[in-house]
Amino acid sequence: MGHAKEHADGHTHGTPPPRLLPWPSPDGKPSYLVTDNGGSRLSRLADDLEAVQLAIGTDVLGLARKVLDDPASPYTEVRYAGLRLAECLTDALRVAESRGIRLPVPDANRPRP
Repeated sequence: MGHAKEHADGHTHGTPPPRLLPWPSPDGKPSYLVTDNGGSRLSRLADDLEAVQLAIGTDVLGLARKVLDDPASPYTEVRYAGLRLAECLTDALRVAESRGIRLPVPDANRPRP
């Protein structure tokens, strides 16, 4: 029987790392899903929410640019745009981190193409 190979990140080859979910825990800390079934109901829900978060970010960016491009925009509108952009950036960074964690770790023994 073969041995599982441990990578620098502490995970063994063939064992997927915990998935960072696109929502925080009730106390505001990161939430993780531990599963080897990427097609589970919770995994699909997380995939769907990530897609919604990124789409909302795109919409907010378009609207914020209009406000930020107009030098006559009232302070309250500029502040509101900035707050919404910060929320969307937080979501997008969490999605990027989650997806980065799930990228396969290159095998050091495998020749590069």
